[in-house]
Amino acid sequence: MIQQVLEAPESRSFGSSSRSDIFLLIKEMLAYILCTALAVLPLLIYFRNPYFLKDLHCTFLSIYVGIRLSRIEKKFYSILDRFLDKVAEHPHKKFIVYEESSYTYSQADRESNKVARALLTHAHLKEGDTVALFLGNEPWFVWIWLALSKLGCTASFLNVNIRSKSLLHCFSCCEAKVLITGADLQGAIEEVLPTLKQQGIRVFILREHCHVDGIESLSDKIQMESDEPLSRQLRASINIKSPAVYIYTSGTTGLPKAAVLKHERVWMGSFLLTFVGVRSDDVIYIYLPLYHSAAFLMGLCGAIERGSTVVLRSKFSASNFWNDCRKYNVTVIQYIGEVMRYLCNTPKRDNDKDHKVRLAVGNGIREDTWVEFLERFGNICIRECYGATEGNVGFFNYGGKVGAVGREHFLYKMACKYALIRFDTEKEDAVLPFKLLFKHILLLLLAGETGLLVAKIGKRTPFSGYAKHKQQTDKKKLRDVFKKGDVYFNSGDLLKIDDEGFIFFQDRIGDTFRWKGENVATTEVADHLLAVDFVEEANVYGVKVPGHEGRIGMAALKLKENMDFDGKAFYQHVKNYLPSYARPRFVRIQDALVVTSTFKQMKVKLAEEGFNPALIKDPLFYLEDNKGYIPMTQEIFNCIAEGRLRL
Repeated sequence: MIQQVLEAPESRSFGSSSRSDIFLLIKEMLAYILCTALAVLPLLIYFRNPYFLKDLHCTFLSIYVGIRLSRIEKKFYSILDRFLDKVAEHPHKKFIVYEESSYTYSQADRESNKVARALLTHAHLKEGDTVALFLGNEPWFVWIWLALSKLGCTASFLNVNIRSKSLLHCFSCCEAKVLITGADLQGAIEEVLPTLKQQGIRVFILREHCHVDGIESLSDKIQMESDEPLSRQLRASINIKSPAVYIYTSGTTGLPKAAVLKHERVWMGSFLLTFVGVRSDDVIYIYLPLYHSAAFLMGLCGAIERGSTVVLRSKFSASNFWNDCRKYNVTVIQYIGEVMRYLCNTPKRDNDKDHKVRLAVGNGIREDTWVEFLERFGNICIRECYGATEGNVGFFNYGGKVGAVGREHFLYKMACKYALIRFDTEKEDAVLPFKLLFKHILLLLLAGETGLLVAKIGKRTPFSGYAKHKQQTDKKKLRDVFKKGDVYFNSGDLLKIDDEGFIFFQDRIGDTFRWKGENVATTEVADHLLAVDFVEEANVYGVKVPGHEGRIGMAALKLKENMDFDGKAFYQHVKNYLPSYARPRFVRIQDALVVTSTFKQMKVKLAEEGFNPALIKDPLFYLEDNKGYIPMTQEIFNCIAEGRLRL
């Protein structure tokens, strides 16, 4: 009818009211069609991309964080400034809860003021100095770090497990002038004290009295100081490009390297809790070591950025984990994959789901452990993430797909130019697309194909490298990757991306493997093994164990002529010089260690062969807890493979 009316001859006459009715009808029909389309559009988008709303939410968060960072760059604003603002905003809110004590934001501020004044008076610190902190998880760690920030100093966080040569190396490579340690670590300091005294290093210990020559007490000096605020002029020259902290990471050099974390990097790490949905009213449980980036950046600094409360524990305890969560009303937990497995292996209880934890943030959880954890402990949102202490690229799994460490997002891809490139596992080397005749063939891997993660080094994605390690810093850079002159950060990690854009961690390459949440440098371990009198050559590598995350240490040894393997002596040596997570659990004795044409030890094939005595004819030994190395038997292997013997 409408068509007939519109096509009527010009001579045909009809009233204005009739014409108005027709146009009104057309408008109503168009409006109906539009409304229908708008109603159906979300369904179409959802079926095309079920993660659309989560992508959209991440987009808004990315824009928000981007604006925050832009303002911070224009007018420098540090995590310390954020802390002081939170002190002013809610001075009486709990900041740190430790055992039976709790400290408000204002109390933490005052305690750190006293520490800063004591160090200013007795250690004569000034802006730009570096101070090494050799201390475990306790409130003093937080107070001293805040104090050093107020003085414009850079804190160097030493792993409390290192000893002897490694401790001296870590201390010297950051050029620290002062070392602060806890009373429980005095023995480790005394071992290296002659060298520290020779270098003129001031050593302070958190005790009221110390009669050891070369070690000065600090607690008594702190108690004598005022808790009044310090002048901001003490840190007036610090900017976003200034080093904030040194955090140590193991690498292919063997000895730990001091990753330089500038203030911009600290901010980026702290913003992760914003992305995963942590609120100011959350209570965050931190038991991972504060000297690592996960607990310090994401945990402590993230809590300050959000204005949350931190429950601090000296170390992880599977038996006390959920009791702590209930006692302190914890709502957010950090984790590494091993921790989640430990929790799942604890005896089941009727109150396993009786807690307030709503969010878990971390990395390294296996798919089967992920599913088991949720089934047992309730509907907890798991936010798996990926990143490296010194890296310039990171991901987090906001989509929630089990097993993924992240999800690609268009805004992040615009800001951070990263890619997966082919990696030659035989040569243990990257295949650079730019150096190929048909380079564009390899620019993008097929969905589900594993590649080496690299990220372009630029203004928005800097790589600061390692303190006093130019050679190792350069080793992490790949040049001429996609075009002449570009420089990319080599993550050393193999990842894959599925057809939905989810990112999955596959493996680590090179001379480092991860066990018990710690990076183990194979060359460092091998150096220690070579000090054993009957060992001529040592090749250390990580092997996979059924039901365990990461890789456990194994060593292939060539013995000196006419000498036998002494399991007890070997165990005593590794016990004295290596932390528990770095001690080889399995030993393989070979007549000759296989090397490449360039005399590089072959690790990949040995790692693939593992420790099964049914397949390996070489003598094998197993480290029995607290007893020593005993001959590896098929029964021991079966117990490990079947999960009856936990490592």
